[in-house]
Amino acid sequence: MRLSGLRSTLQDRRTPVPPSAPSTVPSSAPSSIPRQARVPAPGRPSAAPAASASDPLTPEQIALLRASVVAVSPQAGELTVYFYAILFARYPAVRELFPVDLDVQRDRLLRGLLRIVDLVDDPDNLVRFCTHLGRDHRKFGALSGHYPAVGECLLASLERYAGPAWTPELAQIWTTAYGLVAQVMSKAAEDDSLLGPAVWYAEITRHVHRGHGIAEITVQPETPYPYLAGQYASMETPWAPRAWRYYSPAHAPRPDGSLTFHVRAVHGGQVSPALVEQAAAGDMVRLGPAQGGMTLDPDSGRPLVCVAGGTGLAPIRALVEHAARTGSERQTNVFVGARTAMQLYGLDDMLRMSQRHHWLSVRAAVSDERIAGLEGTLPQVLAEFGPWYRHEAYLSGPVDMVTQAAYTLLRQGVPQQRIHHDPFDVPALEAALLPRRMAAHLAAG
Repeated sequence: MRLSGLRSTLQDRRTPVPPSAPSTVPSSAPSSIPRQARVPAPGRPSAAPAASASDPLTPEQIALLRASVVAVSPQAGELTVYFYAILFARYPAVRELFPVDLDVQRDRLLRGLLRIVDLVDDPDNLVRFCTHLGRDHRKFGALSGHYPAVGECLLASLERYAGPAWTPELAQIWTTAYGLVAQVMSKAAEDDSLLGPAVWYAEITRHVHRGHGIAEITVQPETPYPYLAGQYASMETPWAPRAWRYYSPAHAPRPDGSLTFHVRAVHGGQVSPALVEQAAAGDMVRLGPAQGGMTLDPDSGRPLVCVAGGTGLAPIRALVEHAARTGSERQTNVFVGARTAMQLYGLDDMLRMSQRHHWLSVRAAVSDERIAGLEGTLPQVLAEFGPWYRHEAYLSGPVDMVTQAAYTLLRQGVPQQRIHHDPFDVPALEAALLPRRMAAHLAAG
């Protein structure tokens, strides 16, 4: 599909928002309300009046906020279904601009919401996270005037499922919390609009099957796509409009601006099966802005330990390539894991890199086969070759593997702030509160 066809399929749908529309933005909007969506009338009471940046939450309010998350957690799935039901009922113009299948979208709502709850007492990281949200929401055509609809329905959903725990005081706390976040998101989107586009059109120039349902897909953006090694990009395809998925470039930035992604076809997925089995050179995709903090600190000289499972090898490979290009020569230990030896995807490439760089060591682990020298899960092998308390750690791969590897590193004395991984693509009630569960796990053990 050439550029003209893609623009027709993935059109921006940009219509102006009434200048009198309210401007409060709820922090957790999963896929921002599109421009032509009907917004609350100027005189209509809003469920989320804007808060001032000078209204921080007290420790007592933060405790109530988190307690309300616990109260709704048993019904998290029902809450998100209800949220979208009332959103589409009250603002029907919105529905056609969301993916047909909302399962992933529902999870993203909770993940964003609860990540903010997790960071509410960590202002620096909260601002950083919400800044990324604001930038990323530009690809949906988000404007501040669209968000009151989401805020109204979000608070209504929380009220319904929190039950007796929902009080006027708690309602005001939630209003203040996402009102503060809204300011950060709106400002980030406004500033970012002065620096670059909301999306990048890119043509697929190379498509190679690597076996086991994995394809290497190289794209050439029309205009330079800015990113750092270790970051990831969201991608929209013509086969599933409005369904964005996240993939990591498997290399440091290239002079020609091309990007190569490693994509595994997920059974029943909306996006990845088409990318692996249908996509071909000449097809077009759209990319959202680069995200993720799993990047190398140029001012740090600590040795590195990297753990990769499956296509999680892509960002790890990018980090190693970046280290090689910059000549840092920091001692780097890479552990690559799979269930079977046949599934040790990308290991040969990493071994060749280790032959060229004396500071790079690469080891493999196979969990479901008895192979001398390779047998064991990644966390087990990682523990065997430790300790790693002097290292900076980078983890990428399946959720269970990353979680267990993080536990292993924490037990060996690696500070949590030196363990880097991207947000998990799992239900937010599991992923967003992971750091606190890790700390609790260690305290109990």
